[in-house]
Amino acid sequence: MKPFSIAGIQMRVSASYSNVEAMKLKLDILMNIYPWVDMVVFSELCAYGPLTHNAQEVPGAFEQEMCALAAKHNVWLLPGSIFEKKDGKIYNTASVIDPEGSVVTRYRKMFPFYPYEVGVTAGHEFCVFDVPEVGRFGVSICYDMWFPETTRTLAVMGAEVILHPTLTGTIDRDIELSIARATAAINQCYFFDVNGLDTGGSGRSIVCGPDGRVLYQAQNNEEYFPIELNMDRVRRSREMGVLRLGQPLKSFRDHMLDFTIYAKGAKHSYLESLGPLIKPSRLKELAELQMRDDARQVQEPNITPVVPTIRPPFEPNF
Repeated sequence: MKPFSIAGIQMRVSASYSNVEAMKLKLDILMNIYPWVDMVVFSELCAYGPLTHNAQEVPGAFEQEMCALAAKHNVWLLPGSIFEKKDGKIYNTASVIDPEGSVVTRYRKMFPFYPYEVGVTAGHEFCVFDVPEVGRFGVSICYDMWFPETTRTLAVMGAEVILHPTLTGTIDRDIELSIARATAAINQCYFFDVNGLDTGGSGRSIVCGPDGRVLYQAQNNEEYFPIELNMDRVRRSREMGVLRLGQPLKSFRDHMLDFTIYAKGAKHSYLESLGPLIKPSRLKELAELQMRDDARQVQEPNITPVVPTIRPPFEPNF
């Protein structure tokens, strides 16, 4: 089997202006340093930041630019995600582009980060795609991984690598690092999580192997991290077990219970007793402040930015 390398780009993201030109520059730099890389992944909402008023049409100009960039460097490209506007709704959408510059699939985030991502519609279709002579890949976005049913479904569909652009600047990043390791182990796959910086997150991107071990963890600065994958490790793990011990996918296959809580129309009295989602009341004000702080950092570049604790989705009223 031929080697296959994926590089993550952890970069600063602004909510005040487009980051597309910076993405192009970062990719050009990456491919000059590591010309052997086969696939590149950016972080969630990297191109335009986390405000829904920057939503774009898909397909549209951004996707076309990314297609041209993938063809230029002859790489597979997952340029993070953008807010997509479609029929009066907004989705959090990622495109997967092949080395010829063609979109092979798109994925809409299934679990928007409610209540903070209010106004974003959930997707309903899982996303896997094949890289010829390499293997099958799945796509998941940020909060999706808090719902293990999503990544388990990708594994059952054959995904050997899960690509996971994320935007996390919250104090639960340590928890997410644990989830990343657990996801890789219980699904016996590679898990490639790419976070952003500044408005785009607090960094600490992570890559885990099919035994749950950390192959690389970034720090809180801009980084390029290319990792060469050994797909035989996934197949060997699924054949022989995690660390030659548990065989979770085979056990799931052989004892696939009727999980009644997932039955359509099922009533869940306990879950209903928890009450509605608690919705913060000052997200619009926070969005204004976030953009003002973002602009201040541009005007005063020597100031160390404060990592945001949530990502406000609303358009401020100027």
